Amino acid sequence: MKIALLTDGIYPFIIGGMQRHSYFLAKYLAQNKIHTRVYHCILPQQENLYNEKLKEIFSKDELDFLEFIKIPFDFSSPFPGYYLLESYRYSKKIYNHLIKDISDFDFIYTKGFTAWYLLQHRQSFFPKIAVKLHGYEMYQYSPNLKTKLQHLLLRIPAKFVSQNADIVFSYGGKITGILKNQLHIPSKKIIEIPTGIEKNLISHTITEYHSPVRFVYVGRYEERKGIKNLNAALLHLIRQNQKFEFHFIGDIPTHLQINDSKTTYYGAITDYSTIQSLLKSMDVLVCPSYSEGMPNVIVEAMASGLTVVATNVGAVSELVNNSTGYLIENNNVSILKNALNTIINTKKEVLQAKKTAALQHIQNFTWEKIIERLIENIKKFSLQR
Repeated sequence: MKIALLTDGIYPFIIGGMQRHSYFLAKYLAQNKIHTRVYHCILPQQENLYNEKLKEIFSKDELDFLEFIKIPFDFSSPFPGYYLLESYRYSKKIYNHLIKDISDFDFIYTKGFTAWYLLQHRQSFFPKIAVKLHGYEMYQYSPNLKTKLQHLLLRIPAKFVSQNADIVFSYGGKITGILKNQLHIPSKKIIEIPTGIEKNLISHTITEYHSPVRFVYVGRYEERKGIKNLNAALLHLIRQNQKFEFHFIGDIPTHLQINDSKTTYYGAITDYSTIQSLLKSMDVLVCPSYSEGMPNVIVEAMASGLTVVATNVGAVSELVNNSTGYLIENNNVSILKNALNTIINTKKEVLQAKKTAALQHIQNFTWEKIIERLIENIKKFSLQR
Protein backbone atom coordinates (compact mmCIF):
# COMPACT_ATOMS: atom_id res chain seq x y z
CA MET A 1 0.00 0.00 0.00
CA LYS A 2 1.19 3.52 -0.80
CA ILE A 3 -0.19 6.69 0.80
CA ALA A 4 0.31 10.36 -0.03
CA LEU A 5 0.30 12.52 3.11
CA LEU A 6 -0.32 16.19 2.32
CA THR A 7 0.40 18.54 5.22
CA ASP A 8 1.41 22.12 5.97
CA GLY A 9 4.42 20.91 7.92
CA ILE A 10 5.85 18.22 10.16
CA TYR A 11 7.33 18.61 13.61
CA PRO A 12 10.02 19.74 14.42
CA PHE A 13 10.46 21.71 11.19
CA ILE A 14 7.18 23.52 11.84
CA ILE A 15 5.87 23.77 15.41
CA GLY A 16 2.20 23.12 16.18
CA GLY A 17 -0.37 20.48 17.07
CA MET A 18 -1.22 19.68 13.44
CA GLN A 19 2.46 19.33 12.61
CA ARG A 20 3.10 16.98 15.55
CA HIS A 21 0.14 14.90 14.38
CA SER A 22 1.62 14.76 10.85
CA TYR A 23 4.98 13.64 12.24
CA PHE A 24 3.43 10.79 14.21
CA LEU A 25 1.26 9.76 11.27
CA ALA A 26 4.33 9.42 9.06
CA LYS A 27 6.33 7.67 11.78
CA TYR A 28 3.73 5.05 12.67
CA LEU A 29 2.60 4.41 9.11
CA ALA A 30 6.24 3.66 8.31
CA GLN A 31 6.55 1.40 11.35
CA ASN A 32 3.63 -0.56 9.94
CA LYS A 33 5.45 -0.83 6.60
CA ILE A 34 3.08 1.50 4.76
CA HIS A 35 4.95 3.37 2.03
CA THR A 36 4.21 7.04 2.62
CA ARG A 37 5.21 10.09 0.62
CA VAL A 38 5.00 13.25 2.72
CA TYR A 39 4.40 16.57 0.96
CA HIS A 40 5.28 19.31 3.44
CA CYS A 41 6.97 22.69 3.92
CA ILE A 42 10.02 23.84 5.88
CA LEU A 43 11.53 27.22 6.71
CA PRO A 44 14.35 28.44 4.39
CA GLN A 45 16.93 28.40 7.20
CA GLN A 46 16.29 24.69 7.79
CA GLU A 47 17.36 23.65 4.30
CA ASN A 48 21.04 22.99 5.04
CA LEU A 49 20.40 20.60 7.94
CA TYR A 50 17.24 19.04 6.50
CA ASN A 51 18.55 15.55 5.68
CA GLU A 52 20.48 15.27 8.95
CA LYS A 53 17.39 16.25 10.92
CA LEU A 54 15.28 13.60 9.18
CA LYS A 55 17.77 10.97 10.33
CA GLU A 56 17.44 12.25 13.89
CA ILE A 57 13.65 12.16 14.08
CA PHE A 58 13.06 8.97 12.08
CA SER A 59 14.85 5.63 12.38
CA LYS A 60 16.61 4.03 9.41
CA ASP A 61 13.87 1.38 9.20
CA GLU A 62 11.19 4.09 9.19
CA LEU A 63 12.98 6.07 6.48
CA ASP A 64 12.93 2.98 4.24
CA PHE A 65 9.15 3.50 3.97
CA LEU A 66 9.15 7.31 3.83
CA GLU A 67 9.73 9.80 1.06
CA PHE A 68 9.64 13.58 1.52
CA ILE A 69 8.73 16.29 -0.96
CA LYS A 70 9.43 19.85 0.20
CA ILE A 71 6.97 22.49 -1.01
CA PRO A 72 7.62 26.22 -0.35
CA PHE A 73 5.08 28.11 1.79
CA ASP A 74 5.33 31.85 2.39
CA PHE A 75 4.60 32.45 6.08
CA SER A 76 4.76 36.27 5.85
CA SER A 77 1.47 38.14 6.20
CA PRO A 78 1.53 41.52 4.44
CA PHE A 79 -2.24 41.92 4.34
CA PRO A 80 -5.45 40.37 5.75
CA GLY A 81 -6.43 37.16 4.03
CA TYR A 82 -2.87 36.49 2.87
CA TYR A 83 -2.71 33.16 4.70
CA LEU A 84 -5.78 32.01 2.80
CA LEU A 85 -4.29 33.05 -0.54
CA GLU A 86 -0.97 31.38 0.24
CA SER A 87 -2.79 28.23 1.38
CA TYR A 88 -4.46 28.02 -2.02
CA ARG A 89 -1.12 28.56 -3.79
CA TYR A 90 0.47 25.91 -1.59
CA SER A 91 -2.29 23.42 -2.43
CA LYS A 92 -1.69 24.10 -6.13
CA LYS A 93 2.07 23.52 -5.77
CA ILE A 94 1.36 20.20 -4.06
CA TYR A 95 -1.05 19.26 -6.83
CA ASN A 96 1.57 19.98 -9.51
CA HIS A 97 3.95 17.52 -7.82
CA LEU A 98 1.34 14.93 -6.93
CA ILE A 99 -0.44 14.76 -10.30
CA LYS A 100 2.68 13.39 -12.01
CA ASP A 101 2.18 9.96 -10.46
CA ILE A 102 -1.08 10.23 -8.54
CA SER A 103 -2.29 6.86 -9.84
CA ASP A 104 0.56 5.17 -7.95
CA PHE A 105 -1.14 5.93 -4.64
CA ASP A 106 -3.85 3.89 -2.96
CA PHE A 107 -5.01 6.69 -0.67
CA ILE A 108 -4.47 10.42 -0.16
CA TYR A 109 -4.55 11.76 3.41
CA THR A 110 -4.70 15.57 3.50
CA LYS A 111 -4.33 17.99 6.39
CA GLY A 112 -5.83 21.47 6.60
CA PHE A 113 -6.43 23.06 3.19
CA THR A 114 -3.76 21.10 1.31
CA ALA A 115 -6.40 19.32 -0.84
CA TRP A 116 -8.05 22.57 -1.94
CA TYR A 117 -6.69 22.62 -5.52
CA LEU A 118 -6.64 18.84 -5.79
CA LEU A 119 -10.37 18.58 -5.05
CA GLN A 120 -11.13 21.35 -7.52
CA HIS A 121 -9.43 19.35 -10.27
CA ARG A 122 -10.15 15.77 -9.24
CA GLN A 123 -10.66 13.13 -11.90
CA SER A 124 -12.27 9.71 -11.87
CA PHE A 125 -8.97 7.81 -11.66
CA PHE A 126 -7.85 9.60 -8.48
CA PRO A 127 -7.62 7.46 -5.32
CA LYS A 128 -9.85 8.20 -2.33
CA ILE A 129 -9.12 11.59 -0.76
CA ALA A 130 -9.49 12.10 2.99
CA VAL A 131 -9.48 15.47 4.76
CA LYS A 132 -8.38 16.20 8.33
CA LEU A 133 -9.03 19.70 9.66
CA HIS A 134 -8.42 18.88 13.33
CA GLY A 135 -10.52 21.25 15.44
CA TYR A 136 -12.66 23.12 12.92
CA GLU A 137 -12.02 26.16 15.15
CA MET A 138 -13.51 28.44 12.49
CA TYR A 139 -16.91 26.94 13.41
CA GLN A 140 -16.36 27.33 17.15
CA TYR A 141 -16.73 30.35 19.44
CA SER A 142 -14.87 33.54 18.44
CA PRO A 143 -13.62 35.57 21.44
CA ASN A 144 -13.44 38.86 19.48
CA LEU A 145 -14.47 40.55 16.22
CA LYS A 146 -11.07 40.12 14.54
CA THR A 147 -11.12 36.37 15.18
CA LYS A 148 -14.71 36.15 13.98
CA LEU A 149 -13.79 37.79 10.67
CA GLN A 150 -10.82 35.44 10.30
CA HIS A 151 -13.09 32.48 10.99
CA LEU A 152 -15.57 33.60 8.34
CA LEU A 153 -12.75 33.67 5.77
CA LEU A 154 -11.42 30.27 6.82
CA ARG A 155 -14.86 28.72 6.49
CA ILE A 156 -14.66 29.11 2.71
CA PRO A 157 -11.95 26.47 2.12
CA ALA A 158 -12.96 24.44 5.20
CA LYS A 159 -16.44 23.93 3.79
CA PHE A 160 -15.18 23.17 0.29
CA VAL A 161 -12.58 20.54 1.20
CA SER A 162 -14.85 18.88 3.78
CA GLN A 163 -17.86 18.60 1.50
CA ASN A 164 -15.87 17.42 -1.52
CA ALA A 165 -13.62 14.86 0.15
CA ASP A 166 -14.47 11.17 0.09
CA ILE A 167 -13.73 10.87 3.80
CA VAL A 168 -13.56 13.39 6.64
CA PHE A 169 -11.57 12.44 9.71
CA SER A 170 -12.92 13.71 13.03
CA TYR A 171 -11.58 13.59 16.57
CA GLY A 172 -15.16 13.01 17.74
CA GLY A 173 -17.09 14.97 20.35
CA LYS A 174 -18.40 18.34 19.20
CA ILE A 175 -16.25 18.22 16.07
CA THR A 176 -18.44 15.45 14.66
CA GLY A 177 -21.43 17.62 15.56
CA ILE A 178 -19.98 20.50 13.51
CA LEU A 179 -19.44 18.19 10.54
CA LYS A 180 -22.99 16.82 10.65
CA ASN A 181 -25.00 19.86 11.70
CA GLN A 182 -23.13 22.83 10.20
CA LEU A 183 -21.36 21.31 7.20
CA HIS A 184 -23.98 18.63 6.52
CA ILE A 185 -21.43 15.88 6.00
CA PRO A 186 -23.17 12.46 5.82
CA SER A 187 -22.35 10.15 8.73
CA LYS A 188 -21.02 7.49 6.33
CA LYS A 189 -18.25 9.90 5.25
CA ILE A 190 -17.09 10.67 8.81
CA ILE A 191 -14.49 8.53 10.53
CA GLU A 192 -13.71 9.26 14.17
CA ILE A 193 -10.07 8.65 15.08
CA PRO A 194 -8.50 10.44 18.06
CA THR A 195 -5.03 11.85 18.42
CA GLY A 196 -2.56 9.89 20.48
CA ILE A 197 0.57 9.64 22.55
CA GLU A 198 3.51 7.31 22.34
CA LYS A 199 3.16 4.38 24.70
CA ASN A 200 6.56 4.91 26.31
CA LEU A 201 5.53 8.41 27.42
CA ILE A 202 2.72 7.16 29.64
CA SER A 203 3.69 7.27 33.30
CA HIS A 204 3.69 4.06 35.34
CA THR A 205 3.10 5.84 38.62
CA ILE A 206 0.89 8.65 39.91
CA THR A 207 2.19 11.36 42.19
CA GLU A 208 0.26 11.74 45.43
CA TYR A 209 -1.88 14.86 45.62
CA HIS A 210 -0.09 17.87 46.99
CA SER A 211 -1.26 20.13 49.75
CA PRO A 212 -2.13 22.72 48.67
CA VAL A 213 -3.29 21.41 45.31
CA ARG A 214 -1.08 22.28 42.31
CA PHE A 215 -2.81 23.51 39.15
CA VAL A 216 -0.95 23.97 35.87
CA TYR A 217 -1.64 25.70 32.55
CA VAL A 218 0.48 24.78 29.52
CA GLY A 219 0.41 26.69 26.25
CA ARG A 220 1.26 29.82 24.36
CA TYR A 221 -0.75 32.98 24.87
CA GLU A 222 -3.75 33.21 22.57
CA GLU A 223 -7.03 34.85 23.45
CA ARG A 224 -8.90 31.69 22.45
CA LYS A 225 -7.02 29.81 25.19
CA GLY A 226 -9.00 31.72 27.83
CA ILE A 227 -6.14 33.20 29.87
CA LYS A 228 -7.99 36.43 30.74
CA ASN A 229 -10.98 34.62 32.22
CA LEU A 230 -8.65 32.21 34.00
CA ASN A 231 -6.82 35.15 35.56
CA ALA A 232 -10.11 36.68 36.70
CA ALA A 233 -11.12 33.39 38.33
CA LEU A 234 -7.75 33.07 40.06
CA LEU A 235 -7.94 36.62 41.43
CA HIS A 236 -11.33 35.77 42.97
CA LEU A 237 -9.80 32.73 44.68
CA ILE A 238 -6.79 34.72 45.87
CA ARG A 239 -9.04 37.38 47.40
CA GLN A 240 -10.94 34.59 49.17
CA ASN A 241 -7.58 33.40 50.55
CA GLN A 242 -8.06 29.90 49.11
CA LYS A 243 -5.06 27.61 49.43
CA PHE A 244 -3.63 26.50 46.09
CA GLU A 245 -0.67 26.85 43.73
CA PHE A 246 -1.00 27.76 40.07
CA HIS A 247 1.86 27.16 37.62
CA PHE A 248 2.03 28.60 34.09
CA ILE A 249 4.20 27.00 31.41
CA GLY A 250 4.24 29.15 28.27
CA ASP A 251 4.97 32.63 26.97
CA ILE A 252 2.41 34.53 29.05
CA PRO A 253 2.88 38.32 28.55
CA THR A 254 4.15 40.13 31.65
CA HIS A 255 1.07 42.36 31.86
CA LEU A 256 -1.12 39.23 32.11
CA GLN A 257 0.90 37.65 34.91
CA ILE A 258 -0.57 37.68 38.41
CA ASN A 259 1.86 39.01 41.00
CA ASP A 260 1.10 36.71 43.90
CA SER A 261 2.96 34.02 45.86
CA LYS A 262 0.38 31.45 44.72
CA THR A 263 1.37 31.82 41.04
CA THR A 264 4.58 30.71 39.31
CA TYR A 265 5.58 31.47 35.69
CA TYR A 266 8.18 29.35 33.90
CA GLY A 267 8.02 31.02 30.50
CA ALA A 268 8.17 29.09 27.24
CA ILE A 269 9.81 25.66 27.56
CA THR A 270 10.64 23.78 24.36
CA ASP A 271 12.35 20.73 25.86
CA TYR A 272 9.68 18.03 26.12
CA SER A 273 11.40 16.11 28.92
CA THR A 274 11.47 19.25 31.05
CA ILE A 275 7.75 19.80 30.50
CA GLN A 276 7.07 16.15 31.35
CA SER A 277 9.04 16.45 34.56
CA LEU A 278 7.10 19.55 35.58
CA LEU A 279 3.76 17.96 34.72
CA LYS A 280 4.48 14.95 36.90
CA SER A 281 4.95 17.30 39.85
CA MET A 282 1.46 18.79 39.36
CA ASP A 283 -2.08 17.64 40.17
CA VAL A 284 -4.57 19.31 37.80
CA LEU A 285 -4.22 20.64 34.26
CA VAL A 286 -6.47 23.61 33.51
CA CYS A 287 -7.51 24.04 29.87
CA PRO A 288 -10.13 26.84 29.70
CA SER A 289 -10.15 27.31 25.91
CA TYR A 290 -12.92 28.84 23.82
CA SER A 291 -12.10 26.46 20.98
CA GLU A 292 -9.95 23.37 20.51
CA GLY A 293 -9.53 20.18 18.51
CA MET A 294 -8.24 17.36 20.72
CA PRO A 295 -5.51 19.14 22.66
CA ASN A 296 -2.15 17.39 22.88
CA VAL A 297 -1.61 19.10 26.21
CA ILE A 298 -4.56 17.24 27.75
CA VAL A 299 -3.36 13.92 26.38
CA GLU A 300 0.16 14.56 27.70
CA ALA A 301 -1.09 15.74 31.10
CA MET A 302 -3.29 12.66 31.56
CA ALA A 303 -0.36 10.48 30.51
CA SER A 304 1.63 12.16 33.28
CA GLY A 305 -1.01 11.22 35.85
CA LEU A 306 -2.94 14.48 36.11
CA THR A 307 -6.65 15.03 36.28
CA VAL A 308 -8.05 17.83 34.10
CA VAL A 309 -10.53 20.69 34.25
CA ALA A 310 -11.43 21.82 30.72
CA THR A 311 -14.14 23.48 28.70
CA ASN A 312 -16.37 21.22 26.63
CA VAL A 313 -15.13 22.27 23.20
CA GLY A 314 -13.88 20.33 20.18
CA ALA A 315 -13.25 16.71 21.14
CA VAL A 316 -12.26 17.42 24.74
CA SER A 317 -15.20 15.31 25.98
CA GLU A 318 -13.51 12.23 24.48
CA LEU A 319 -10.79 12.70 27.10
CA VAL A 320 -12.34 14.52 30.05
CA ASN A 321 -15.43 13.24 31.86
CA ASN A 322 -16.73 12.89 35.41
CA SER A 323 -14.34 10.03 36.05
CA THR A 324 -11.16 11.56 34.65
CA GLY A 325 -11.73 15.20 35.55
CA TYR A 326 -14.08 18.16 35.38
CA LEU A 327 -15.76 19.12 32.11
CA ILE A 328 -17.24 22.65 32.22
CA GLU A 329 -19.66 23.89 29.58
CA ASN A 330 -18.05 27.24 28.76
CA ASN A 331 -15.24 29.63 29.59
CA ASN A 332 -17.19 31.76 32.03
CA VAL A 333 -15.34 33.37 34.95
CA SER A 334 -17.95 32.27 37.50
CA ILE A 335 -18.12 28.68 36.17
CA LEU A 336 -14.33 28.41 36.00
CA LYS A 337 -13.89 29.86 39.51
CA ASN A 338 -16.47 27.42 40.91
CA ALA A 339 -14.76 24.46 39.24
CA LEU A 340 -11.36 25.40 40.66
CA ASN A 341 -12.92 26.09 44.07
CA THR A 342 -14.59 22.65 44.01
CA ILE A 343 -11.26 20.98 43.31
CA ILE A 344 -9.52 22.91 46.09
CA ASN A 345 -12.14 21.77 48.59
CA THR A 346 -12.64 18.19 47.39
CA LYS A 347 -11.34 15.29 49.44
CA LYS A 348 -7.91 14.08 48.50
CA GLU A 349 -9.17 10.53 47.89
CA VAL A 350 -11.68 11.73 45.27
CA LEU A 351 -9.07 13.74 43.40
CA GLN A 352 -6.57 10.90 43.54
CA ALA A 353 -9.18 8.57 42.05
CA LYS A 354 -9.66 10.99 39.14
CA LYS A 355 -5.92 11.05 38.51
CA THR A 356 -5.88 7.25 38.45
CA ALA A 357 -8.88 7.12 36.09
CA ALA A 358 -7.26 9.67 33.76
CA LEU A 359 -4.08 7.61 33.52
CA GLN A 360 -6.07 4.45 32.82
CA HIS A 361 -8.25 6.18 30.20
CA ILE A 362 -5.30 7.52 28.24
CA GLN A 363 -4.06 3.96 27.67
CA ASN A 364 -6.69 3.82 24.91
CA PHE A 365 -5.00 6.67 23.04
CA THR A 366 -1.57 5.26 22.24
CA TRP A 367 -0.31 5.74 18.69
CA GLU A 368 0.15 1.99 18.42
CA LYS A 369 -3.61 1.49 18.82
CA ILE A 370 -4.66 4.53 16.81
CA ILE A 371 -2.57 3.69 13.77
CA GLU A 372 -4.15 0.22 13.62
CA ARG A 373 -7.61 1.81 13.42
CA LEU A 374 -6.43 4.28 10.81
CA ILE A 375 -4.84 1.65 8.56
CA GLU A 376 -7.91 -0.57 8.86
CA ASN A 377 -10.15 2.28 7.65
CA ILE A 378 -7.75 3.34 4.92
CA LYS A 379 -7.65 -0.20 3.54
CA LYS A 380 -11.43 -0.44 3.62
CA PHE A 381 -12.01 2.81 1.74
CA SER A 382 -9.08 2.48 -0.67
CA LEU A 383 -10.68 -0.65 -2.09
CA GLN A 384 -13.74 1.37 -3.11
CA ARG A 385 -12.05 3.02 -6.09
